Amino acid sequence: MSLTLFPAIDLKDGQCVRLRRGAMDEATVYADDPAAQARAWGQAGFAWLHVVDLNGAFAGRPVNVAAVRAILAAVSLPVQLGGGIRDLAGIEAWLEAGVRRVILGSAAAKNPGLVTQACRAFPGRIAVGIDARDGLVATEGWAETTSLAATDLAQRLQDAGAAALIYTDIARDGMLSGLNLEQTVALARLVATPVIASGGVAGLADLEALRDAAPGTSLAGVIVGRALYDGRIDPAAALRVLAA
Repeated sequence: MSLTLFPAIDLKDGQCVRLRRGAMDEATVYADDPAAQARAWGQAGFAWLHVVDLNGAFAGRPVNVAAVRAILAAVSLPVQLGGGIRDLAGIEAWLEAGVRRVILGSAAAKNPGLVTQACRAFPGRIAVGIDARDGLVATEGWAETTSLAATDLAQRLQDAGAAALIYTDIARDGMLSGLNLEQTVALARLVATPVIASGGVAGLADLEALRDAAPGTSLAGVIVGRALYDGRIDPAAALRVLAA
């Protein structure tokens, strides 16, 4: 089986950034033209883009609207978008604007009924972000940690019909400390919904380990951010590893 690599475009104040453990005051700016960055990832051979409105995640409403629209206009690649999308009207607006898949994060933990509604209304076009700190779900741009176990949320959402679950270990995100392979694989064995790994990818060895662990699980892909921007991972080499 081959896994999809999703290059991350995280938007803060209209720029492409990477955070460390979700801290907005620890942002490294990698590009000030998100549309140009999207084109670059497309030219590198990636099949999808993973876009997050970081300001929106904290504000609870879309903020980097102009940057997202510029990305959609710049590339024909399918885009999955998260950050600040909290209701059916917001989901519909982005899908009509050209987003292929909307990611619900905080809304999924706090309003699971919305996920069920959205999956029924827009089949195949809703992904759920499960962001975990020490195995517990975090919300509101990771500023709040709930008492809900990530595995429990995943099982609750399985019947809703989400197109994918994006599992992020917050403690590793942006830290280049390696994926939390154990928890990610455990989750992907627990549910049939495709699972996308996220948080901490540092090099090709992480991608090889994920690929090797994928058989017998619902693992479907991986999101990579800082390691791509820093040049630690060569896009062509990464795509070869995941296609093997």
